[in-house]
Amino acid sequence: MNIFTRRAGETEATLPDSISVLSALPVPVVVLDRENRFKFANPAAEQFFQLSFSSLAPLALTDIIPPDARLLAMVDQVRSQDAPVSDHDLTLESPRLHHTGVAAHGAPLPEMPGAVVLTLLDGSKAQKLDRQLNFRGAARGASAMAAMLAHEVKNPLSGIRGAAQLLEQNANEDDRELCVLIQDEVDRIRNLVERMEMFSERPVERSVVNIHEVLDHVRRISSSGFASHLRIVENYDPSLPAVWGNRDFLVQILLNLVKNAAEAVDPQGGEIQLSTAYHHGVRIAIPGSRDRVHLPLQVSVRDNGPGIDEEVRANLWEPFVTTKRGGQGLGLAMVAKLVADQGALIECDSRPGRTIFRLSLPMPPANLPASLETRTE
Repeated sequence: MNIFTRRAGETEATLPDSISVLSALPVPVVVLDRENRFKFANPAAEQFFQLSFSSLAPLALTDIIPPDARLLAMVDQVRSQDAPVSDHDLTLESPRLHHTGVAAHGAPLPEMPGAVVLTLLDGSKAQKLDRQLNFRGAARGASAMAAMLAHEVKNPLSGIRGAAQLLEQNANEDDRELCVLIQDEVDRIRNLVERMEMFSERPVERSVVNIHEVLDHVRRISSSGFASHLRIVENYDPSLPAVWGNRDFLVQILLNLVKNAAEAVDPQGGEIQLSTAYHHGVRIAIPGSRDRVHLPLQVSVRDNGPGIDEEVRANLWEPFVTTKRGGQGLGLAMVAKLVADQGALIECDSRPGRTIFRLSLPMPPANLPASLETRTE
């Protein structure tokens, strides 16, 4: 009896050996019997449904998604036509799931009468990752603009401020107020330029980092300051290995995310959850190389606020996009820049009552020098 038969608890004749290849596929694949109960789920499907196969086995698909979902109608069509059927742009939403833009393909399994092999492709994740990869190119443009602003604007601003200070010394009361106004506006513009300078391209030093120590540091800062009135819940995987990144940048990223969450939730009953987990993760191609970066270590910041409007989410990582009164819209743009600089990825999943920012990080290189293997600062 093969491992796939044992997982399903069926006889060898019921679940054919030919299905074993599905376990190696990077896309979610499940086998449903005639009652739509799970008889097989590969690791990618376990991650898609956020349940292990041992938890999926007693369930039917209707236990996870609503009975009027288009996906169920498609599965029924596969059985009635005894032929493959595909559907696109599906939404799978329940208290446990939230996937949009899903492409599904179902096909009958001749060795199991009434069974359907179902393949699911989460288009929403691909779109999110594609938007972030596009942002990397936009960030380089912002970097060039920041360098130009720093060089061409800051020096003249210093001259303008100095001249205003000289004029203030011999000015009458009304003119003195104008001189002070000029100095205040110069300071405001300089601060904005200095914030834009953060987008400049600089080498990033990475090392082995204990992400739980970083999260504990962020939690202590938050609890003693801007989030002192909120409940912060920690849900960590203690077996998670160290990450490969820049500790200071990770602190800055997570502080920004927690601060945004604290400002979004209701002061009464607001909750922020910090969590870590190991996932199979995504692999992204490095331009000009055959190498692919594996990002299996996931850090999440979740809040129970009202959610982010869909039109804002589409441009969430771009500079000057904000919904805050008086905000400059550089916080999340900076987060995306710091994430990209470390070879990591970040995505946002938001709906009313739940917003999650997921940060996917790499593990330390396998060929790391022994002197750096225990370094966790």
